[in-house]
This record gives sequence, C-alpha cells and structure tokens, in this order.
Amino acid sequence: MPKDSTLAVHGGEERRKAHDSVTTPIICSATYAFRDTAEIVRYFEGHLEREEYGRYGNPTVRAAERKIAALEGAEDCALFASGMAAVTTALFELLKSGDHVILTSDCYRRTRQFVRTFLSRFGVSHTLVEPGDSAALAAAVQPGKTRLIVSESPTNPYLRVADLRALAKVRDRFPSVNVLIDSTFATPVNQRSLELGADLSLQSCTKYLAGHNDVLAGAISGRAPLIAAIRDLRGVLGGVLDPHAAYLLTRGLKTLSLRVERHNRTALQIAQWLESHRRVRRVFYPGLPSHPDHGIAREQMKGFGGVVSFLVEGGLREASRFVDACNLATIAPSLGAVETLIEQPALMSYFELTSEERAAIGIHDNLIRLAVGIEDPEDLIGDLAQAFDASYGASSRQG
Repeated sequence: MPKDSTLAVHGGEERRKAHDSVTTPIICSATYAFRDTAEIVRYFEGHLEREEYGRYGNPTVRAAERKIAALEGAEDCALFASGMAAVTTALFELLKSGDHVILTSDCYRRTRQFVRTFLSRFGVSHTLVEPGDSAALAAAVQPGKTRLIVSESPTNPYLRVADLRALAKVRDRFPSVNVLIDSTFATPVNQRSLELGADLSLQSCTKYLAGHNDVLAGAISGRAPLIAAIRDLRGVLGGVLDPHAAYLLTRGLKTLSLRVERHNRTALQIAQWLESHRRVRRVFYPGLPSHPDHGIAREQMKGFGGVVSFLVEGGLREASRFVDACNLATIAPSLGAVETLIEQPALMSYFELTSEERAAIGIHDNLIRLAVGIEDPEDLIGDLAQAFDASYGASSRQG
C-alpha cells in the first residue's frame, strides 16, 4: 500500500481528468444534463454512475471524498459544509427515538451539546463516561438500546488519547453498536482510527486536512453502507460542500503529510521546552512521558500532533498578559493550519461561565492552548520566550 505522502498526492485521483488538467477542475454546475430519457432510467435504476443535482453530488467534491477515503483507509467518505454538519447528519442517520448513545465526557463540546440539548428532544438518551474507563464504558451500554459510542482522540484541550482498541472490544460485545471517533486532532497521518477498530472517523477538514485557515468542511469516513446512508440524508438536510471549497481542500490534502510531520516535530520540541520553563506549571502533550496517555499514544499514533496545552503561573490576568505578548502566535480559535494560533479556552470557548464553573469542568483560567503552525521551531520558541519575559519579567527565564 502506498505511504501517506503518496496517498496525499495521488490517492483517489483519476489518472486522466477533464480537459487533460493535472489538477482536479472546479465544476460549479448546480445541475447536470442527461442525453435522453433512457439515460435517466439507467441512472435511477443504478446502472449509471454520474451526477444529477448539486445537492446530491459534485465531481470536485467526489474527488476530495475519494482522496480522504484513501488516506483514512476507508471504503467511502462523505463531505459536508462543516465538521458539525458532518457529525450532526451522521447522528441523525444513526439514531432514532428510543435509542441510546454513549459519549466520553471530553469529546467535542458542540457534539455533546447537540446530543444533550437537541437529540434529547427526539427521545434519544445518552450517558457520559470518563475517558479511559473501559469498565464504565461497558457498564453504560444498554443492550438493545445503545447504538453508538462517540469519542474524540486526541481531545481538546488536554490531548487525552482514547484506547481505540479497547473501545472496539466493548463494541464487539454488542453487534448493534457503532463507534464514531472524532480524529480531527490526529489526522489520518497520525492515527488510522478505522484500522484501530472504529466504524466511522470524523474529520473537521477546516483544520489540518485543508490546512490554511481558508476552508470550512467536514468529513465522515467508514464502511460503504454506513456512508451511503449518511450521504443520502445529507441530500435531504442540505449540508453540502461547495465545489470551490472542495478544490481548496484537495489542494491542502496534497501537502498534508509534509505539514503534519512538521507539526509533530515542532510541537514536541515546544512541549519539551515549555516543560522546563519556570513559569509553566504543567504541559499537556501526548508526546511527553508526563502525559497520562503517553503509552497509548505511542502504541496507536505515528505522531503526537500539533497542539500543546499548558498552565502558566498565576490566573486569568497572567495568562492573558502572556497571550497578548506573543508576536508570531496569532490570537484566534481553531488549529491545524500553517499559522501558529494561540488562545485561552477560558475566554474563547467558555467565556459565558464563571471561573468556578469553568474549574468544575476542568477549564482553568491559566490554561493556554497553542496550535503550532509550520514556522521555524526556534523562531516560535523565541517568541514564547520573549512573551514570558514581557509578561513576567526577565526573571521568568529558565533556571
């Protein structure tokens, strides 16, 4: 099987493309013509693979789907207008009234919100379990009712790594249950969730897969029957990806392996540097032996990703002063692009909560999340060093 860097360039690509183009053309048509009525009949009878209407498919989008499927090692992939459009459509397809879903307590907060706030209106119940507790996970399964286990790996913001093989073992005891893993932080380069036992892999392509902070997109990959059903519902709900975004996503995918390798190396170097800094209270990065899931990460990941979270000395004010002092790192949400981004989760994602409410769910006021870009690691470390000096004084240097 080709390596990741080869799949990123050639995976899912047609050898000859329209008008002899080397790159996949942007096909902006909203509707597609048939030669005659006989062709319509052949198409609806399933004897002809082609496009009909833009909400049901697009050649540029299909090309990006094939490439992501190749990278994930999946039978098929469906693309959406955002990561949330992907996961909500999948959950609507896989769950019905009376069903039960299990969520790990640290999976993406908007996914938890959708299940707890919206799916509950339709009679779908849920259970939250702590990450890494296989016994609690197995105990949470309600035979005949539980249809889905949803987790994220690594998680945001503490980079917890789920033991995907353990999740699959629990699933194997209950044939009606599927496992959906949000693999956004890992990418298919660092972690093949499907090969590790997941039934479905979710990617917010807005992050690493597109990689340039200029695209909103989401993908679900997995077995062909599951993806076909999710794709059919996409045609009803309408959360389709536009062809220009699909083109930009495909362009980003071609350098995915190169970028992720750089993210991995730089983030590990920065995490090691931060761990030795006197103004840093704790660093969360699965590539460090101090991380609680370091052993699992080493077993199931090829690299540890580009996000480093850490606690600085002091509270909200000190953390804000440090963030404001950074010059190369841009204050912004999201991750996975060529630019390094920095944020305080207490202000960016949990601003509406009090300090006490944030602390109760593990979001500390002095927590900083650094999404490492592809800049030179020495320059990034130099920027962090001057930010410590500017915000804490020259005495903040290592020692």
